[in-house]
Amino acid sequence: MTRIKRGDIARKRRIKMRLFVSSFRGAHSKLTQTITQQRIRALFSAHRDRDSKKRDFRRLWITRINAAIRGMWVSYSYSRFIHNLYKKQLLLNRKILAQIAISNRNCLYMISNEIRK
Repeated sequence: MTRIKRGDIARKRRIKMRLFVSSFRGAHSKLTQTITQQRIRALFSAHRDRDSKKRDFRRLWITRINAAIRGMWVSYSYSRFIHNLYKKQLLLNRKILAQIAISNRNCLYMISNEIRK
């Protein structure tokens, strides 16, 4: 049986993998076996961190809202604020509330006064 040289196909595949890991350091961007492992690891981490990024941003928004509300009143907490928002059917999500808390405290003050009535 004749020998089949896979040079062209294999080289194209390896070059495509090298382009993915070109920013990695050392053997992680040079050796084919290590490149394959690092590529799998990078894709796994990217997939996992897309979910954790959503959690982290939600935590950040909650922290900002809580800080802004506690700055207005000592006895008023974040959980009561959100509970009263839902009771009054004011549908503002946490991202928007956090932006309001940073940029325009007076607007947040007016929203909380609407809730307290």
